[in-house]
Amino acid sequence: MLDRFRRWACPDLAIDLGTVNTLVAVPGEGIVVNEPSVVALQKGTRRVLGQGTAVGKLARQMLGRTPDSIVAARPLQDGVITDFELCEAMMRYFMRKASRQRRGLRPRVVIAVPAGITPVERRAVFNSAERAGAGRVYVIPEPTAACIGAGLPIAEPMASMICDIGGGTTEVAVMSLSDIVAGTSLKVAGDEMDAAIVDYMKRHFSLKIGMQTAEKLKIGLGNAYPLEQELTHDVRGLDTISGVPRKAMVTSEEIRQALLDPLEKIIAGVKNVIEQCDPELVSDLVDNGLVLTGGGALLRGIDSLMNEQLGIPVRVIDDPLTTVARGTAICVEHLAKWRESLDAGDE
Repeated sequence: MLDRFRRWACPDLAIDLGTVNTLVAVPGEGIVVNEPSVVALQKGTRRVLGQGTAVGKLARQMLGRTPDSIVAARPLQDGVITDFELCEAMMRYFMRKASRQRRGLRPRVVIAVPAGITPVERRAVFNSAERAGAGRVYVIPEPTAACIGAGLPIAEPMASMICDIGGGTTEVAVMSLSDIVAGTSLKVAGDEMDAAIVDYMKRHFSLKIGMQTAEKLKIGLGNAYPLEQELTHDVRGLDTISGVPRKAMVTSEEIRQALLDPLEKIIAGVKNVIEQCDPELVSDLVDNGLVLTGGGALLRGIDSLMNEQLGIPVRVIDDPLTTVARGTAICVEHLAKWRESLDAGDE
């Protein structure tokens, strides 16, 4: 009865703390916050604009468009916290937005983090969350959360393989009996794909574009496997030779070429994880295959490319952007069941 009252007065929170986007879920309500991991602040100070509200969508609109007096920054890079103060301010804002906490009560929080983070980076997550207003803090590896969110039978004595392509990292893991048997955390994901498009446009079109424009090209034209009908799109930028603005016509085939290098690195990482597995687990993968989650899973034809390169079934989960958040929310809702899969720091 007491626990039920505490959950009503101060709901537990599930947080997918991503390099590009942060999602917060509340048990029984689903995902209540889904915003960019961006904070806007006054240059030369640590003061967040708008009385601490220039966070998320509002701050992202400022990226690349701010005057010299304002800085729009990401507190995380490659899946880990690089600016503790900004991350704390961002988490406090999102936690308050997710649920109104009663005075004196602090929510239990489960946070999904890359599997490959160091103990120091892990401690930074605990500290930032506690200073942001969390009570008891637990962390869960993103591959585990993704598998739970995808509904994979990870508690069974068989191989379940996940590849979560996020913004800052790509998490690859094979799970069996509720534990990670083999895995890797690659610092090759959506951000590197955007950077590859920026570099391609500069080298092949002499056109300088920003990361947000590159992301739009990735979403609009991005593909990993030949399409039945190739797409085209106008892109605007700065001519690096004449120094004046101009536009150019870009095809989906050219964007596919631009994304070739980061995709090859991700596939090499998946192959490396498979090679780490025992033969019995590898034989399971022939039938069970690989499940793709994360924003990168939305890239057209990525499942076909991986199927061709790996020789195992590959499928994209429904709503891959929220898979980690959904899995983390399940852990929060059934904390006693999943507690052994979580790290509670000094507990």
